[in-house]
Amino acid sequence: MKKKIGNIGEEIGRRLLIDKGYSILFQNYRTRFGEIDIIAGKNNVVVFVEVKTRKSTTYGMPREAINYKKQMNYRRLAEHFIQNQPLSRGKDFRFDVIEIIINSDKNEVIHIENAF
Repeated sequence: MKKKIGNIGEEIGRRLLIDKGYSILFQNYRTRFGEIDIIAGKNNVVVFVEVKTRKSTTYGMPREAINYKKQMNYRRLAEHFIQNQPLSRGKDFRFDVIEIIINSDKNEVIHIENAF
């Protein structure tokens, strides 16, 4: 169930980025260190996006799950990408979070640019 909600959230996040004019470069980019949910590009910037999806805020906002340790791991993943992908040369980089709360009425979606 958790994986299914995550997949739904990633699809919502992907569509949001496309609607905002981003190109999706990779989805679920995996290395031995972990996974980056979405890598997107726009205006000479490569954006590493963590998508956090929840059904409620009972245990806090989804973005609060991205603690310092997770941020450092995400940076390690990004460094791996930058070193191994020629398309990243000469680009700027940024870390964004897309926070999604799935409700029965309407989903809440917040795109936080330069989140960490």
